[in-house]
Amino acid sequence: MDFRPYKHKAQYYETDSMKIVHHSNYIRWMEEARVDFLEQINLGYDVMERAGIISPVLAVECEYKSMTRFAETVVIAVRLTNYTGVRFDVEYEMRDEASGELRAKGRTSHCFLDQNGRPTALKRRNPEWDAILRGAVFEE
Repeated sequence: MDFRPYKHKAQYYETDSMKIVHHSNYIRWMEEARVDFLEQINLGYDVMERAGIISPVLAVECEYKSMTRFAETVVIAVRLTNYTGVRFDVEYEMRDEASGELRAKGRTSHCFLDQNGRPTALKRRNPEWDAILRGAVFEE
């Protein structure tokens, strides 16, 4: 499947005293891109939560490659790299829109929980969602 990359224009409030985007914002941008990706496959967080499923972050990693400055637009490619039915991993590649220069690479891990906070397998609970996610896994 082909997915539209997410674009984020760096805002002034995201910069630090050195006039570059503060490192913590890249984590937020990964969340924005993940939300957009899930919406593209019609499985947004609002859809999941209405069905009584939440998907917390279990781990996050970000490797910074070059600086982003105010008003630059970063294009974030999102790839679902692993899906087990209960857990999934997402990779992110953030590049400057104008130059294509790699700004950062990241990864997040998530799981699916029911309303009581217990792990839930989508294959049993919602086979349609399971099929959507299996079809969205990036294959090289």
